[in-house]
Amino acid sequence: MSASQMPTLTRRRLLGRLLGGVALAPLLPSAGLLLSGPAAAQDLRYFRIGTGTTAGTYFPIGGLIANAISNPPGSRPCDKGGSCGIPGLIVVAQASNGSVDNVEMLRAGTVEAGFAQADVAYWAYSGTGSFTGKRPFTELRSLGMLYAEAIQVVVRSDGFIDRMTDLKGRSISLGEEGSGTLVEARLILDAYGLSESTITPLYLKPGMAADRLAKGELDGFFMVGGYPVAAVADVAARVPIRLVPLDGEPADRLLRTQRFYIEHEIPANAYPGSAPTPTLSLGAELLTRADRDPNLIYGIVRALWHENTRRVLAEGHPQGRNFDPARAVANVSVPLHPGAERFYREAGLLGNAANEPARAPTGGTGTGTDTTPAGGEKAANGKPPADTPPAEKPPAEKPPAEKTATGKAAGDKATR
Repeated sequence: MSASQMPTLTRRRLLGRLLGGVALAPLLPSAGLLLSGPAAAQDLRYFRIGTGTTAGTYFPIGGLIANAISNPPGSRPCDKGGSCGIPGLIVVAQASNGSVDNVEMLRAGTVEAGFAQADVAYWAYSGTGSFTGKRPFTELRSLGMLYAEAIQVVVRSDGFIDRMTDLKGRSISLGEEGSGTLVEARLILDAYGLSESTITPLYLKPGMAADRLAKGELDGFFMVGGYPVAAVADVAARVPIRLVPLDGEPADRLLRTQRFYIEHEIPANAYPGSAPTPTLSLGAELLTRADRDPNLIYGIVRALWHENTRRVLAEGHPQGRNFDPARAVANVSVPLHPGAERFYREAGLLGNAANEPARAPTGGTGTGTDTTPAGGEKAANGKPPADTPPAEKPPAEKPPAEKTATGKAAGDKATR
């Protein structure tokens, strides 16, 4: 092997690891040392996306996105089936605890973007809900809604748990600290007249919860994600499972009061042997900070919705088939980043931008805000969602749904 060949091979090996979704941030500064010739003359930029646990949905989806929109030197051209991302951009999918963890990393500036559930993003932006008592993260911006995440309550089929009320006195994992799953689990328990004091709560990573359920050491666990979630599929391959339905009056009340919840049904055989199960879902958004370069964000969003990227996503994960740019701005929870807004406007997907001040209401809604979402679309549950607050400041008051999701002191962490 000649000396001129060695840097190229080494670079490919390194980039292959980076684009596979593995967090290798400590190696990034040295990556440029491996480049030579024309590649060295091209500016490299690294863009970290906070995802979730390896047993959830955010991590594999984040890895696919990172792979699809990265465009390192030597990449195949877009028109020949290669990357359509920004030349010289290397995107890394970084594992995390999930939504809340990602928001806090964005606040600290340790990642450039991150996934989060819509309600978690809104609470962080406005300093309400599970972020009550913290400084409103008014710099938080959205790149768009990607897909809907279903709230899943997983139990063994032989565990005599058919309804939410059957969880009383059982050992249930609610999700780990820093995850959005814990946020939703606490809301769901409260709606069904339960709490952490009426069950035996555990706060486990999805993979660990699935393993304990399979071994009979746990009665059930909560999971929020786009099905099939790896952790749930894993336990379903080992023992028969059941998904507990979220329906009835408690679910109806949550739909009325939690502005980002959507009525949803997990189809039959989403996991081996599982029955159709009514539940609730909410949007998964890709977030960044307002101070990110608008041209960079524009290029990333354009690459994200390119047909090449969408093909990679559809082939790589079942939820990838649900990515739809027409729904990306229909009910975003925080203002759009200017770079993202530019793309959606040019694509004809944005009329009244999500981060423009709300118009005066024309109907007798009594809400004081226009309830038509960006692009004039309705939420998936058929109800018109409230407008996203203007970019200049957090909303003056929280919507009717707002209440501390944790039921604990304001400084408590929420999780995913």
